[in-house]
Amino acid sequence: MPITLPVPGPDALVHSAKLCDLIRADIAAQGGWIPFSRFMELALYAPGFGYYTAGSRKFGEEGDFTTAPELSTLFGRTVARQLIEVMRASSPHVLELGAGSGKLALDILGELERQDELPESYSILEVSADLRERQQALLRDRLPHLAGRVRWLDTLPEKISGAVIGNEVLDAFPVHLMYWTNQRILERGVTDLANHFSWQDRLPESPALLDIASKIKVPDDYLSEISLTARGLVASLCERMETGAMLFIDYGFGAGEYYHPQRTRGTLMCHYRHHSHDDPFYLPGLQDITAHVDFTAIAETAIDHGAHFLGYTSQAHFLINNGVTDLLGEVPAEDVKAYAPLSAQLQKLTSPAEMGELFKVIALGKGMDQPLAGFLRGDQSRHL
Repeated sequence: MPITLPVPGPDALVHSAKLCDLIRADIAAQGGWIPFSRFMELALYAPGFGYYTAGSRKFGEEGDFTTAPELSTLFGRTVARQLIEVMRASSPHVLELGAGSGKLALDILGELERQDELPESYSILEVSADLRERQQALLRDRLPHLAGRVRWLDTLPEKISGAVIGNEVLDAFPVHLMYWTNQRILERGVTDLANHFSWQDRLPESPALLDIASKIKVPDDYLSEISLTARGLVASLCERMETGAMLFIDYGFGAGEYYHPQRTRGTLMCHYRHHSHDDPFYLPGLQDITAHVDFTAIAETAIDHGAHFLGYTSQAHFLINNGVTDLLGEVPAEDVKAYAPLSAQLQKLTSPAEMGELFKVIALGKGMDQPLAGFLRGDQSRHL
C-alpha cells in the first residue's frame, strides 16, 4: 500500500467501517464468499454507503479524480457538435448516462443553445440520488430557463431515438475478476477472514461468464476482468434504440491490447484523493474502483443486438475532428488571460501523454448511414 495516501478524517473512517460491516454481512449471507463483482457493486453503489451513492465530493480538484468535463468546457462544447449531427439525422432528443457532477450536461446544453439546436428533451439516467441532486442544483442555478427540457430517469426508456452519450460510464460498472491458471479458469472472489477482506478463487458459477472467459486466449497465471454489466447495458440500449447513435467515451483498449500477454495483472485501479493504487480493499466507500473498457466486447455486443458499428477513435481525434480547435480559436490569442488556460486544457484533452490516446470514443447506432464527423480521421477500428 502506498504510504503517500492521504489519511481520511474520523467521520470518513466511520462511514467506511459501516460499509465494511454491510459487505461482511453479505459475504456471510452468501456462504462466506462473493464474486469480486459483488464486492465492487457494494463498494460503489450500496444505498447510502457506496462511493457513488454517499455524499462525498468525487470530481474535480477537491475530489478523487478529474474528468474531461471538469477539466474544460471545450470538451462538452465539442461533444455537443457531434450530438447535433446525430440529432439532425435521427431525432431531437439526448440521453446522458451517468451525468456525474452535471458539468457535461451543462456545457452540452449551453453549446446546443448557442447553436440554436436545443433538443426537445435532455434526459439523464442517474442511479445515485446524491449525484442527481447535485446535477439538478447545477443546472437549476446555471441554466434555469432550460429546466423544462431536462428530466431525470430511474430506468432506461422503452424506446430510444436520438443521441445517447456516456462519458466515463462503462469503467464504473462492476467487473468479474478471472484467473487463468494450470489450464483452468477460476473466478476471484472475496472472503472475510477475522474482519479482513481476503481473496479466494473458485470455479465460475455463471455459464455465460465461463463461456466468455474460455474464448480469451491468455498465458498461464493471468488475471484480468470481464464486465457482464457493461455488456448488458449496451445490449439493452441497442434493443431499445429505434434510430440514432450512442457515443461512449472512456479509457480502454480493443481486446487484443486488453488481454495482451504482458498485461498479466489486468487493469483494475482505485482512485483516492488524486492518488492511484491497486488495492480495492482500502477504505471501501471512500475510493473509486474502476477497470478499463474492453471496446471489442462493447462493439460485438452492439452488433449482436441489432446495432451498427459507426466508428472508433481516440479522444484526441474525436475532439479535433469535431472542431475543438475552432472553439479555442474563438478566443483571441492576444487575450492571454482567457486564451492561455483554454490552450492548456486543450493540451491535456488531446495530448498522447495526457488523455488524448488513453481515452477512446466508440459510436454505435441504428438508422445512421452517413459517417459521423468525429470519426472521419484517425480511425482505430483495426484495434478492435
